[in-house]
Amino acid sequence: MIVLINPNSTASMTDAMLRTARDTVPTVHFDGWTSQDGPPAIQGAEDGALAEVPLLRLVQRASDEGATAIIIGCFDDTALDAARRVARCPVIGIGQAAYHLAAVAGGRFSVVTTLDISVPILRANITAYGLAGQLARVRASGVPVLALEQDGATATRQVLAELRTAAIEDDVETVVLGCGGMVDILAAPDLPKTLRVIDGVRAAAAFASQF
Repeated sequence: MIVLINPNSTASMTDAMLRTARDTVPTVHFDGWTSQDGPPAIQGAEDGALAEVPLLRLVQRASDEGATAIIIGCFDDTALDAARRVARCPVIGIGQAAYHLAAVAGGRFSVVTTLDISVPILRANITAYGLAGQLARVRASGVPVLALEQDGATATRQVLAELRTAAIEDDVETVVLGCGGMVDILAAPDLPKTLRVIDGVRAAAAFASQF
């Protein structure tokens, strides 16, 4: 059993990530848990701090119940190091999984995330993972996390526009989707065909399935 834990309290986002994980590796059993005591969305360090304690309680529970791996379903990789100290199984952040998959693809990559407040956190994480040399830029699309749920069509248009801008301005062939709520972007009919677009939930599900 692989447990995907959403550190925010928006259950519909958990459902979307869980569906994506199951579609990615249909031979593996995934459960999706929502942190009911977390903030509705995680946008910046303050939200991440509020999410940490209830998230770690769920990590402990998943570990105690015999999870073979745990996925932290927030692109900030909220409390990832602390979760690894708590759990007896591998813990994978969707951000870290996506960055490493992008690095394996070769060349430089950019990240398209939600709001400007998230940019420093993602950039710091990439540096901590030793991948700063392959990062072109972390870009904000101006789309709040919950807008991906509440106004998906408009949010998708904004994210796609930023993907196209990244390809031109950053001169990259690989772009990482910088939010767990962006899982459905890959299904957009006008996704740029010249770009390799990486979703962290799919990447984390694939990595977790190896344990």
